[in-house]
Amino acid sequence: MDWLKLIHGTTPAVSFGFTPGDDVRVWFKILEQGKERLGQFEGIVIRVRGSGSSKTFTVRRLTHGVGVERVFPFDAPIIDRVELLRSGKTKRSRLYFLRHVVKKTRLEAAEGPESAAAEKASATEPEAALAKEEPAKP
Repeated sequence: MDWLKLIHGTTPAVSFGFTPGDDVRVWFKILEQGKERLGQFEGIVIRVRGSGSSKTFTVRRLTHGVGVERVFPFDAPIIDRVELLRSGKTKRSRLYFLRHVVKKTRLEAAEGPESAAAEKASATEPEAALAKEEPAKP
């Protein structure tokens, strides 16, 4: 049981609020020569599995044309934070088909309040620019 506490810690598992298909940046602690620094791993979540203390998620990214996958436990003390960069819209819970894709993959963005607001802002910006260019008619 001691090794479970060492790996998973004593705190309960934290739900980060992402699903497979989301682009995330995982910040994790790296110990080197007695010093601690933060590293980051950015990619697409291809799997979330397990429950309780054994719950893990797998992140995949392409580095110089080579796919790299890394499995992170949800409740590991080495994980500092997880940033959600972009929500992806998928119908599957396991995205193993991305392993066969060599090029950079972009899943369709999920419709959310932040994506709708960005789309609305981009649509109104050209109209505002045209209004500024035209002189007012007396």
